[in-house]
Amino acid sequence: MSDSTAYNFPFTVLDPEHQETGAPAFANGLVWAVHAVPGQELRTLGSAEVEMLLAPERPLETDGWYWLHFDTVHSSARGYVAHLPDLPEDVCAMLAETEYGIALEAFGDLIWGALPAFDDALSEEDRDICAWRFAMRPDLLLTTRRNPIPVLGAAYRSLKPDQIPKTPAGIIDRALREFTGTVRRQLGHLDDELDRAEDVLLLIEHRSDLGHLGSIVGKVRRRATELRRVVTPIDRVLKDEDLDLPDWAEDELRDRAERQVHAALDDLIALQDRARSLQDELGSNQAEETNRRLYIVSVGTTLMLPATFVTGFFGMNTGGMFLAQGQMGTVEAGIVCFVFMTVTFLFMKIARLL
Repeated sequence: MSDSTAYNFPFTVLDPEHQETGAPAFANGLVWAVHAVPGQELRTLGSAEVEMLLAPERPLETDGWYWLHFDTVHSSARGYVAHLPDLPEDVCAMLAETEYGIALEAFGDLIWGALPAFDDALSEEDRDICAWRFAMRPDLLLTTRRNPIPVLGAAYRSLKPDQIPKTPAGIIDRALREFTGTVRRQLGHLDDELDRAEDVLLLIEHRSDLGHLGSIVGKVRRRATELRRVVTPIDRVLKDEDLDLPDWAEDELRDRAERQVHAALDDLIALQDRARSLQDELGSNQAEETNRRLYIVSVGTTLMLPATFVTGFFGMNTGGMFLAQGQMGTVEAGIVCFVFMTVTFLFMKIARLL
């Protein structure tokens, strides 16, 4: 279930112009706005509270933290997000972007960036990779996305009283944990595909179905390459020595999330190495099968060479042809062909060509 379809809140109109014209509730793109306090039930914010929260001075409760989640599929929503108050212009521009990209930056207590996620396709194997963006302080988390992101919905649903993290960094950690979990489940499925291909390769007697195995291995390698191109940038930005995260987010992002991403990357590299080895073995078997077939053709051609010479000789339209007058000439010519083929076969055996 995607984050945009699971919840339908009444506070999602903030722009007074939309309120006056009676535009649909999601005109400004706000999907949910909540106040999270560890040990307490999640509280939904009203539109007045959201406006106060986004003001340069926020005279709201200091306990816990707030989460505003925006859908930026519409240009008006992107325009609204791009001009959020109390945030630097470059951070607002990043939140309103629609292009795919991976980034993580920090300055003072503010952390912002873009992280990957899978869309809400029914099958995990068919899910495309998209990006969601965030900016957070110790008391506020802003997230935006253009496509439905199931990991954000899962992070929202996990906010039970006894599971609410102390800071918004815990949400980023949960989203990354859900993403890496999906990656590792896909890796498990791809590994099972390689197991089946390997079993067939070891048990197959007639190497006539190697092309089908090649398509399986190729599919695994393509998907593993796609996943690695997504996971590697996350691992790189988390390990960036120039990234100076504040203390309140260091544990979730630098330590826990980095371990999860690095473990997924190790599994990806291992799967790619195994797929590459299996493809090399498959290529070797295909080359062996090709050579075997060429060998059979070559032997047959060599054995038929004397017979071809004999038939060519007796096929000449010349007078006085040997065996042309007798009634058993055809049989005798066949015997000559057979004798020459036998002599050729014995010669190839003695010369160890067979």
